[in-house]
Amino acid sequence: MTDFRDRARRYHGAIHDALIKEWDPIGVGDEPEAQDEYDDYVPAVHKLLITRASADEIFDYLWWLETEHMGLRGDRRRTKAFAARLLRLIGEVETPTP
Repeated sequence: MTDFRDRARRYHGAIHDALIKEWDPIGVGDEPEAQDEYDDYVPAVHKLLITRASADEIFDYLWWLETEHMGLRGDRRRTKAFAARLLRLIGEVETPTP
């Protein structure tokens, strides 16, 4: 059970970091008091990754967040690139460096 929890923690940490440092559609990544801004989205992204959702499915979720949930204009090319980036997290989390 500990291994499962450790793996989930690694995923959550990596997703959190990617959302705030790389995605950050509202531009709060440099604000210390806003470091938890996207934490509500971490579980959904985690589920997409561990169920091996496609890049298109991940893009759809992110695009919905940006354009519908947050009401932003969105940047399709940037969001597609970030969806692909999230898929690379799988390899990074599944084979952590010692």
